[in-house]
Amino acid sequence: MIWFFIAVIAALVAALPFVFEAHRRVVDAPMRDRAKGSFAQLSAGTTHFRWHGPEDGPVIVAVHGLTTPAIVWNGMIPFLTAQGYRVLSYDLYGRGFSDVPSGAQNIAFFTRQLGELLADQEITDAVTLMGYSMGGSIVAAFAAAYPDKVSRVFLVAPAGMQTRSTPFDHVCRVLPGIGDWMHASFAAGRVRRGAIASPKPADIAGMQAFQLARRGYLPAVLASQRGALSESQSQVHRTLGRLGITVVAVWGRLDKTIPLSAMGKLSEWNRDVRHDEVMDAGHALPYTHPAATVKALLDA
Repeated sequence: MIWFFIAVIAALVAALPFVFEAHRRVVDAPMRDRAKGSFAQLSAGTTHFRWHGPEDGPVIVAVHGLTTPAIVWNGMIPFLTAQGYRVLSYDLYGRGFSDVPSGAQNIAFFTRQLGELLADQEITDAVTLMGYSMGGSIVAAFAAAYPDKVSRVFLVAPAGMQTRSTPFDHVCRVLPGIGDWMHASFAAGRVRRGAIASPKPADIAGMQAFQLARRGYLPAVLASQRGALSESQSQVHRTLGRLGITVVAVWGRLDKTIPLSAMGKLSEWNRDVRHDEVMDAGHALPYTHPAATVKALLDA
């Protein structure tokens, strides 16, 4: 009999985080009515986006990273629009106010979302693509696949070369089943503790809390770690070098997520990349050092 109770308790422990996930808030129409910006109905679901700056300015399309949606660009956008740029920012699937489609979240999944959004917004001229962290992998892959649609690529602490991951993240990524349970059980708490240790601007902190309470966000993060962030960008950047597309990469000197050694790896793949560093910045440079990051991108 005791083994029966042990089995029941074990089953409850195993199921509990997934029950909690099923009861998180769904991003619905009333919630989206309070969001700034607009929504596009793409093939895999609804995508939230915003336009910023003068309507006749050259377009920069900004693609965020793994965990923080388009709001991560809020610090940089005023500096870009002051230079006359028109910026299109949007939430990747599973983040912010965008839908959470099921299935793998690999690079192809996200480049398809980007291409469909450009088509939805009737953008036909070549644009500047700007990607942060995982977004750097997405914009580089898109540029390599569709060079006629891209004039240049801005990379901010880009993934795809070298990434430092914790033992927790590694186990979650490589072990299906137990990794899903660990991520569902402990990832939210780890994010909250990280936020306390490294305070964020109020708008980003509020969005982070909203995301942790929404259904599908944590599974989307894990799916991207197993998909997009597990793909090497070697061939992508070698292709960009052969195509002669201008690539500018800006790095945080104190970045503990994307080590500075990634700069050397990127240069090995594409010697024409223009590099710059924000000396006292970590991985969060888009919102901790927005002015310096924009200056580095535009001056490189």
